[in-house]
Amino acid sequence: MPFTEYRLPETHPEANRFSSFGKVQTPRTGRVLARWCGALGLLVLLCGFLPWTQNIRSNGTLTTLRPQDRPQTVPSTIGGRIVRWRVREGQLVQRGDTLVEIAEIKDKYFDPELLIRTREQLLAKEGSLRENGAKAAALGQQQVALRQALNVSLDKARNKVLQSRLKVRSDSAELVAANTDFAIARQQLERQENLYKQGLKSLTELEQRRLKFQESTAKQQAVANKLGVSQQELVNARLELLSLSAEYQDKLAKSESDRRSATAYQFDTEGQIAKMRNEYANLTLRNAFYRITAPQDGYVVRALKQGLGEIIKEGEPIVTVMPSTPQLAAELYVKPMDIPLLSVGRKVRLQFDGWPALVFSGWPGTSFGTFGGVVSVIDNIDSQGQYRVLVTPDPNTEAWPDPLRVGSGVYGWALLNDVPIWYELWRQLNGFPPNFVGKPKAVDKLVKTDNTEKYATAEE
Repeated sequence: MPFTEYRLPETHPEANRFSSFGKVQTPRTGRVLARWCGALGLLVLLCGFLPWTQNIRSNGTLTTLRPQDRPQTVPSTIGGRIVRWRVREGQLVQRGDTLVEIAEIKDKYFDPELLIRTREQLLAKEGSLRENGAKAAALGQQQVALRQALNVSLDKARNKVLQSRLKVRSDSAELVAANTDFAIARQQLERQENLYKQGLKSLTELEQRRLKFQESTAKQQAVANKLGVSQQELVNARLELLSLSAEYQDKLAKSESDRRSATAYQFDTEGQIAKMRNEYANLTLRNAFYRITAPQDGYVVRALKQGLGEIIKEGEPIVTVMPSTPQLAAELYVKPMDIPLLSVGRKVRLQFDGWPALVFSGWPGTSFGTFGGVVSVIDNIDSQGQYRVLVTPDPNTEAWPDPLRVGSGVYGWALLNDVPIWYELWRQLNGFPPNFVGKPKAVDKLVKTDNTEKYATAEE
């Protein structure tokens, strides 16, 4: 069969001779549709090679980076009765402003002059301590005087013993002399009597010699008695020397006992004074607790107690205060399989509830109504199967809206590396995780300078 060139019905030379050619013509709209489909397919194929930013999506709420910026309840340090409210809900208060005034409910503290009376007791006790210290010092001086008197008395007693010993020696010598005189007088009397018997001496001379002998005898007896007295004085002086130490030791022991009693009373008084100072300080602080003040600048959010005269317990919350200038952070929760892809400093885009946004998660540059953020904290433990991530404002992008409030919803996605669209579609169809590229190069760690926080690179 010879080869016949195929031609379209519109260009065939025999088309006008046969009506069937008109029945089999290709519609013009079909050709246009085919061209459009081909162009769209080519466009889709080309779009498959466009860059796509991989990301990790997450929902969360707004919170604060610093714990002191979060809403806090202000408790009552002591139990009491509400007597006056100084604020209303929604009011801006400064740190130290009085929120509520309370009155005492314990009978121990009912006395309005309790602090003054406690101060008077403390002063009286301190005066007693000073006087007792003076008494202890006086007893110490008394002991010094007693020791000095003991030394003087001992010296006197030793001198008296020495004097008595010398006197005994002197009397002993006198007794020896008296004995010699007595012996001589007796011999002379005997010779005188012999001579009188021989008629050589007269009776008068004999009586004189007898008188002389009697005088020698009396003198001998007097000197012997004097020696005995001196010996007794020596014994008494020695006994006095021995008893003197015991007497002064008794006085010193009694003085030492009194001094130690004064010292013990002084220590006991010091303990009582320390206890009273503690009680006085506690009362002073307790007086300050009758006014419950704002711990920091903020807004009174809600009063947890109402009315006047209501009894509150110790440590019971009274009012909730929200800090006025909190450092906001987005609290996002990420699945455990995505945690290895995140690191501190990773860029994040955020969409807040109440702010209209047109989001293209793969093309963050074309999105509208989103705000930049940076990962600041990644928890090391999970919370109900997910990990918490705190995101703070990116200092290099637009600021977050001022009307944002803690607790509002937020939707975020962490930006990863760029891949072709066809690769992202293939990854999504297969359920593969995004590519892991490690820590971001531009930002490495969070540094703090001049009370402002910023992210710095490793080179900085």
